[in-house]
Amino acid sequence: MKKIGITIGDPAGVSPELIVRLSKFFKEESAYVIYGDEKILTYAMEQFNLSFPYKRINTIDEVKNPGVYVADLNISEVPRPEPSINSGKVAVAYLGRAVVDAVCGNIDGLLTMPISKFWAKRAGFSYEGQTEFLAQASRVDNFAMMMYSEKISVVLMSTHIPLKEVPEKISRENLSAKLELIDREFNRFFSKKPVIGVLGLNPHAGEGGDIGDEEVGVIFPVIEEKKKEGFAVEGPLVPDTAFLKHENYDVFLCMYHDQGLIPFKMLAFNEGVNLTLGLPFVRTSPDHGTAYDIAWKGIADVGASKKALELCEELVGSGGADGI
Repeated sequence: MKKIGITIGDPAGVSPELIVRLSKFFKEESAYVIYGDEKILTYAMEQFNLSFPYKRINTIDEVKNPGVYVADLNISEVPRPEPSINSGKVAVAYLGRAVVDAVCGNIDGLLTMPISKFWAKRAGFSYEGQTEFLAQASRVDNFAMMMYSEKISVVLMSTHIPLKEVPEKISRENLSAKLELIDREFNRFFSKKPVIGVLGLNPHAGEGGDIGDEEVGVIFPVIEEKKKEGFAVEGPLVPDTAFLKHENYDVFLCMYHDQGLIPFKMLAFNEGVNLTLGLPFVRTSPDHGTAYDIAWKGIADVGASKKALELCEELVGSGGADGI
């Protein structure tokens, strides 16, 4: 029996609705542990006229059989909070509780629903995002966020930082470590040695050093070194044309957030999954945010969440949870 953990995320967003809609895709042979507030979940069931049987638990030890379980933290003041410090606080608490079970090996995979970085940070969360928190909790230094879909996959050298700080993240050591991570983890999850396309940082991939020197001084030498070591890696690719041939690559390594996520979301917005590389357990998340503007209106698209759940279950079942 596989145990899949699911965090409610920010309850002021679309996550409660998406979780109750996800319930119809739960498998009879698996156990699902929802980390959050029972009052929020039952209120969402009432609002969207959807329900499923579950058992309220205090500890993961109570999960003995397949089914749905709710690890009720009972910390939200109301069943439907507004975007606020309170909603940020409870979202972080749900994540923290789930991570304890994931790190201790009490669950096989973790699906994290979106939180608001804005409200989480105002509630005391000191990380760039959930991924960084999960990595530190797991004592992992080399990790990455891979946005995965059947059409296109991208990994980011840098994530939620100002553009002026991006060049600092592009060193030979960092780039080499990221390529090694991608190669190892792609094989771990998908049993395949990936063809990796590495994008340049500057327009036209630097034009031989005329537009920036990162490509000449860092990216190209590392690529050549990795080729000699047997990696299937190409680049530096010109950023504005690289994705025209996305079918030629298993995954792209992009230098900064928007360089990779703009094309990814254009091609795979409703089916994109955030898969964290480098953790000792499987962690996925849908490729969208809290969507406060459509929250609690009954119109949220469950597509990305369904893909995230399916990928989590697939990788857990294939042995991807065996660790690094």
